[in-house]
Amino acid sequence: MQESKATNTIAIEKRKAANEFDAAILLTLSCIPYGKVCTYGLIAKLAGQYGAARHVGYLLKNLPENSTIPWHRVLNAQGKSSFPEGSEKQKLQLSKLKSEGITSSNQKISLKQFKWDGSL
Repeated sequence: MQESKATNTIAIEKRKAANEFDAAILLTLSCIPYGKVCTYGLIAKLAGQYGAARHVGYLLKNLPENSTIPWHRVLNAQGKSSFPEGSEKQKLQLSKLKSEGITSSNQKISLKQFKWDGSL
């Protein structure tokens, strides 16, 4: 039941997407596996728009409150949260990652160890 609810929420978010590229980004984001992270740039590349990392960030920033998109699995190219250091959002993101077994050192995630390569 939970999975179908999540799938339905993703489908609704994709329908609300402004264009096919936004829908491709949302679909790519929804595919990041549990226990893995991805960078804004790789999400853009996998969605077919190399160089649109900022647009990925824009979409993530504007997700609905009840979104099931795993926003917490997206990091910058250095393996760090893009939220301000010490902010509640950064703490929440790192906590969610830790609950998935993704460890950090000085608030940095090892991309070598935890980065999703886009394979399903």
